[in-house]
Order: sequence, then C-alpha cells, then structure tokens
Amino acid sequence: MTDLPASIERELESHDAFERTDDGYDLTTTVFETTVTADDAEGKRDGRFLVTVVLPTLDAAVADEVVAEPVENGWFETLERRLKDVFTVARTSTHDEPVVECDLDEVRVHLEYTAWDAGEGAEDAKALIEFVEGTFAQGIIPGYDYRGEAATLLENAQNRGQQTADGDGSSGGMPM
Repeated sequence: MTDLPASIERELESHDAFERTDDGYDLTTTVFETTVTADDAEGKRDGRFLVTVVLPTLDAAVADEVVAEPVENGWFETLERRLKDVFTVARTSTHDEPVVECDLDEVRVHLEYTAWDAGEGAEDAKALIEFVEGTFAQGIIPGYDYRGEAATLLENAQNRGQQTADGDGSSGGMPM
C-alpha cells in the first residue's frame, strides 16, 4: 500500500466503515470492490483522495443469458450520465470529473478530489461510493435474473422491504 498522509490514514483507520487492504482502504458497507487512497495536497489541504469502485457490466451481472448490445450500451450510457452528479453528495468542491471505464465484464469508476479536512475527506469517500452503488442499483433492469453483486443488492433491498412491511423485521405483520 502506498503511504497516505498521516491525518488521512488516522481517519480511515479509525472509521468503522473502512478496512485496510494491500492497496489502500475498502469500504465495508458496499457489495462492490472499492479502493480509497490519498496523496499529499498542495497548501493547507489535508490530501487528495483517489477512490475507485469496480462494478460489473450489465451483461456480467445477468445470470444465464446474454444482454443484447443495444440494451448494454444504453445501460452504460445512462450509468455514465447519472454518475456525472456523483459529487453532489460530497462536501468537497475541488474535484475532477468522474472517469468511467468499461470493458467486457467490469466498469471502473475513478473519483479524485481534494479535502481540506481528512475527516470530511473520509466521509466524502463513503458518500461517493454509496452514490455509485445506488446509481448502479437504479440501473438494474427488471426481467433478468441477476448474480453476484447485483443479486446481493436486490436481495438486500427485498430484505429491507420485508423488514419495513413487518414493522420490526419479524413475520408478525404491522405493529399495533
């Protein structure tokens, strides 16, 4: 792992949602592979954060069938368009445009921003990753059977929906 500025390393290390990996830090509250690293920033800023989120393509997320190319292309174009708004959930106003790369099986979302404060930078990393996850979830197309992370997202949503319908999460119906 590369050396992070000390203040950022302390924040990520003490944050209950991040876990150290060989490449940086991983956000444990998402189903996707994530990497958060940081470098020194110019001036009085605490650091320049680099966040990567790895998503499956729609075709890679669908089980037992091939997604037609126009559907896959439309899905990816919509994902890219929605991710342009990713920094609306962050406190930082000093950031680069999101970079979204796609190959046959993976979409890689790269986010870079500067944080004045290491704590705010860590919170921004979490919010940005969760925005990417939510954006992916919005793009899940009904009618397909999903596998991997997409299936996990759907299952988690169904479980949360069931807990809400049951009131307290039990199977006894609405509370009185």
